[in-house]
Amino acid sequence: MSDEIMERLRKSPLPFAELLGLELVSATPECVEARLPVRKELCTVPDIMHGGAIMALADTLGAIGTVLNLDQGASTTTVESKTNFLAAIPLGETAHAISTPVHRGRKLMVWQTRISRDGGKLAAIVTQTQLVL
Repeated sequence: MSDEIMERLRKSPLPFAELLGLELVSATPECVEARLPVRKELCTVPDIMHGGAIMALADTLGAIGTVLNLDQGASTTTVESKTNFLAAIPLGETAHAISTPVHRGRKLMVWQTRISRDGGKLAAIVTQTQLVL
């Protein structure tokens, strides 16, 4: 099933994810994994990944996970997101993100994304709520 999902996502990539440079590693209804190389355009001063870029990475993964769990014809939107920033991710490293469901209900889904830097140090934890439309 994962190969089929990945092929579908490759054929219809998300425009904002492409702009970010997000590289989808795997995607199933239980787990979405991606990486994002930290380049200058995603940084603040002094050359560390901007918090908004970290949040955008997590939001994208949580949305993909939710979509993979939707009934046909349904859609989703983020209604809440909370981020704990734990460590900086410097320019030249890669943000590694894994998003898993906390709750998959009929009207709301909650996803947690753990973002690490090269070497495995945890950089951020994002919890988001997706409304099922």
